[in-house]
Order: sequence, then C-alpha cells, then structure tokens
Amino acid sequence: MKKSVPKKKIIVIGTRGIPGIMGGVETHCEELYPYIVKSGYDVTVVRRSCHIKEAEPKTKYKGINIKDIYAPRKKSFEAIIHTFLGILYARREHADILHIHAVGPALLAPIAKMLGMKVIVTHHGADYDRQKWNAVAKFVLKQGEKLGVKYADRVIVISKSIRDDIHRKYPNTNLALIYNGVPQPVLTVKTDYITQLGLSPYKYVLALGRFVEEKGFDDLIKAFSEIEHNGYKLVLAGDADHKTEYSVRLKGLAKENGVILTGFIKGKRLNEIMTHSALFVLPSYHEGLPISLLEAMSYGKEVVVSNIPANCLTELSASDFFDVGSITSLKEILEIKLAKDLSLKRDYDMYLYNWEHIANQTIALYKELL
Repeated sequence: MKKSVPKKKIIVIGTRGIPGIMGGVETHCEELYPYIVKSGYDVTVVRRSCHIKEAEPKTKYKGINIKDIYAPRKKSFEAIIHTFLGILYARREHADILHIHAVGPALLAPIAKMLGMKVIVTHHGADYDRQKWNAVAKFVLKQGEKLGVKYADRVIVISKSIRDDIHRKYPNTNLALIYNGVPQPVLTVKTDYITQLGLSPYKYVLALGRFVEEKGFDDLIKAFSEIEHNGYKLVLAGDADHKTEYSVRLKGLAKENGVILTGFIKGKRLNEIMTHSALFVLPSYHEGLPISLLEAMSYGKEVVVSNIPANCLTELSASDFFDVGSITSLKEILEIKLAKDLSLKRDYDMYLYNWEHIANQTIALYKELL
C-alpha cells in the first residue's frame, strides 16, 4: 500500500497574530496563508500571547494551525522574546521552513540557521525609520535587517522601494520581489454602521492605520481643519497597539477638531466604511507597501498620499501626491480633490496585488528552497 507523503511544514513567526489583529504584517499573513494551505502545505502561525483577547483562543483559522506563545506586553522586548521562543518551537516541531516576517524578528535568523532550519525572511519595510523607536532600538532593528539579509536562505521584499534600498546597502543579495496584496472587495449597500457614526455616503474623508507618529495623522487633522470642508467629515479608523504620549495627543487633537474616531475595525464595519467613503488619505512618513492604500484602490477610491517612495505606485498619478510633512501641500491637494465628484469609482490595475498570484510566487520560492 502506497504511503501518503507528509505535508511540508511551514512555521510562521514575526507577526502579532491572526485573525483580526491590527497591523500590516498581520493582515499580510491573514490573507496569504489560507492560499498556502490550499496548495497542500501544513502552515502554523505563531501568535503573541499578549495580543490574544479571545475567550477561547483559536487553534485553527481557515486551515492554518494557530499556536500561541508567550510574549510580554512591552514594545521593547515583545518581538524579540517571542521570536526566540517561536524559533525553539519551530525546531521542536521539525519545521521544513521557518518563515520570519519583519526586520526586528529577523535579528534572530542566525539562531534558526544554527539550529539547522531553512529560513525565509520577508522584509516589510525599514522599521528603524519609525519615529516611535529610540536610538538603541533603531540600531537593533538595523542589525535585524543586516542579519536577516545575510543569514536567511531567501529574502522576500514587498515593494520596489525596499528592493532598491537593500540592493544599495547589500549589493549581492538575491531578493525575491513579491508585493503586498489585497483581496477584491464585495461592496455593500448597507449603511447601518456609518449612520451610527453620524456619516452619510460619499460625504467623509477616511484615513486608516495605527496611531503612531510616522502615519502623519496629526498633519491630516491640522490640514483638514484649515480648509473649507464643503460638508465633508474626517474619519480616523484605527488605534494604537500600546498607549503612548503621541496616541493620547492625537486622540485629543481629533476630538478638538470634530474628527470621528472609530477605533480598530475589521470585517463588515471596515467594508462598509470603505465602500461609502469619498476620499482616502495616507499622509505617512514611512511605509513598506501600505495595505490600507491597496485596499482603498481595490474599492476604486480617489486617494491622497504622501510622496514617499513606498507610496509611489505606478497605478497612481502625479495629482494624487503631496509633499510629505507639508501641511500647505496637503491642504492644497485636499481642496482640489474635495471639489471633484467623489461618488465616481476609479479603476486601478490590481493584478500585481492579487493574493492568489502572490501565494503562487511564495509557493514557488518554498519549492525552490525545499
């Protein structure tokens, strides 16, 4: 009798967890790995215990195995302690591939290699450029990028800007460019949620993301408060992972200026608020390849984005960009956009950001490594 061949085991670390946990890496993993599972792989996503709020923690999600491992709720140590414990778990489980996401966790790629594992690192962006980190943390994150690039068997980058940056710093690195992705949304006619928030369809401007300094949401509030609204309201969807001086200040600024704060939303609520938004704004100082921007494009929304390299997608036009950090430039483009008919759907070519396409590229890399 022919024996069945055991599935190749992929263990994923570096994410806070899935499903429904805020963050770009988290959304990436939540969307990608169900496709990997459907292709015949045994996938386990390791989650950080401090971010799990379920009454009964999940053990499965869309065919993915879920493993919760301890992580302290302290931003300086959370990722590194959890990554170390995750590597030990992957070794004990005899992972065929350990897939590490983000440059912070990639700091421990050499340990995984010393333990005999095959390692893939996905570089989601230069986290050391984030304003929340002090000098020591920035140095550690830069070392994470360096060691991840040096010791991983394969390195995935999610945008051209990251690829170009890594090639400049580490010229001989063999990189695989596999973009971040976004699912094709099903638009909704329901308005129950936005009505609860005091909103009307196509009469509000939407920004979405974590309440951290590099997102530039304070710039957006200041710019929006200084222009004629023409009946439009400003909505910030998101929150902070950890309560910080900046997040408290941002929420105070929002309330002072009549900005609607939704908190962290996913699923039907996010679908509804994105469907009926008039304009999407991303005023970031730093990104890898922003999923929130790809989501807005998938909904056919007009967009306003800062002109940092990560946001400069070929699918956008020059009239979508403003000078990063410039309140004046942001005010000017908001006034131009809000004078248009924003109920019209805009068409973007989203093929490169299709999750099934991205999964097939990732699987090809797994097969090459195995």
